[in-house]
Amino acid sequence: MTQIVLASGSAARSAMLERAGVAHRIDVSRVDEDAVKRAMAAEGAPPRDIADKLAELKGLRVSARNGDALVLSADQILVCKGQMFDKPRDTADLREQLRTLRGQSHELLSAAVICEGGRPVWRHIGRAQLIMRSFSDTYLEEYIAEGAAGLLDTVGGYKLEEKGAQLFSRVQGDYFTVLGLPLLEVLGFLRARGILTE
Repeated sequence: MTQIVLASGSAARSAMLERAGVAHRIDVSRVDEDAVKRAMAAEGAPPRDIADKLAELKGLRVSARNGDALVLSADQILVCKGQMFDKPRDTADLREQLRTLRGQSHELLSAAVICEGGRPVWRHIGRAQLIMRSFSDTYLEEYIAEGAAGLLDTVGGYKLEEKGAQLFSRVQGDYFTVLGLPLLEVLGFLRARGILTE
C-alpha cells in the first residue's frame, strides 16, 4: 500500500487529512524559507511562484528520504497591496500585521505539491480572498490577549476556524485553502491514483 507522508509540522494540515480519512505520517522538511523568499522576490517572482517553489523544495527534500511514498508538502503566502506577509515574529509584529490588514482585502495563496521518487508529480495553488472588518483597537487587544501564543504560528496572525473568524466581514474562496491546504484538490489526486475510493 502506498504510504502518504506529510512534509509539514502544521497541526492544522495534519488534522485536515486525518478528518478526511487520509492515513499519513509526518516527516517535517527543513528549508530556509526566508532565504528562498528573499532570492525569488529579488528576481521579481510573483507570490504564487514563491509559494509553489517553497512547497516543492520541502517535498523534494522529504521525498529523497522516503522511497516510493507520496510526499505532500505545502506552503502558504499572504499578500496585501503587493506586500507579502510571513508568520509574526512576536506579539508586537502580530499586532502590527493585524493593524495593517484591518479594513483591507488580502489574498491567501496555498500551494500544495506531491512528490514521488524524488520528483514532483502533482501541484496545485489554491486562492482565497479575505476582507478584514475595521475592528476596534479594544477588540484587537482582546483578541491578541486571548490567543497570542497560537497566533504566532499562522501567517497573518489569525485562525479562521477559531475566534479569528470575528476579524472578517467576507471570505471568498475555499475554506481549506484558507486553513493552509487545498484539501479537495489533494483528495481528487488521491482518488485518481486509486489511493482513495472513487
